[in-house]
Amino acid sequence: MPAPQRSNPAYRAIARLVRPVMMLVTRRDWHGAEHLPRDGGFIAVANHMTNVDPLTFAHFLYDNGVAPKVLAKSSLFAVPVLGRLLRASGQIPVFRNSARAGESLVAAEAALADGECVAVFPEGTFTGDPDLWPMLAKTGVARLALTTRAPVVPIAQWGPQDLLGRYGKVPRLVPPKRITVVAGPPVDLTDLYGRPLDAVTLRTATDRIMGAVTRQLAAIRGEEPPATPWDPRRAGRA
Repeated sequence: MPAPQRSNPAYRAIARLVRPVMMLVTRRDWHGAEHLPRDGGFIAVANHMTNVDPLTFAHFLYDNGVAPKVLAKSSLFAVPVLGRLLRASGQIPVFRNSARAGESLVAAEAALADGECVAVFPEGTFTGDPDLWPMLAKTGVARLALTTRAPVVPIAQWGPQDLLGRYGKVPRLVPPKRITVVAGPPVDLTDLYGRPLDAVTLRTATDRIMGAVTRQLAAIRGEEPPATPWDPRRAGRA
């Protein structure tokens, strides 16, 4: 399979190592690749259930011609070898709760301006929902989307939790797990462009984005999602 045009040598080296493993341990049920923009930068957002989500998310994008720049927690960049590979392939560190927290937004804006795909898990960490529905997300993705006006493509995935549990350490590799990934059309945020980036605007955009992801996930699961998302601050429904 040809590598995405925007993948650099380090990115392709990682793919040559990781992709064959993913092909062996998963059975891929992918849909909606036609919604991935082919010209210009865009933001890909997905739900987050387990540590293996970034791999299944990136696998879907990479095999559909997109080499995403994933916003990943900064501690991963301090891991020997892994950190070097992440930096060399252009991934973006997120410095949580520090004076450097804004650096990831600046780096993401630059990547989008350069025509890249920036991949984000808006929840920021694994969902706290007992049934693995998306929880109340942070507003960083909304700020990025409204500042850059880049298209936001909602992507729902289901099945990674069977490969590795939410807080699991040992993956379940046999038998191969069915991984369903569905991309939807870009979320319409045009009515919010030009409005002050206050709490109301950012929450409206965030909920609209995550609402699209949740509806796609509900279609995959064939279930009705909760009326309100899990709020991690209250450890209950928002």
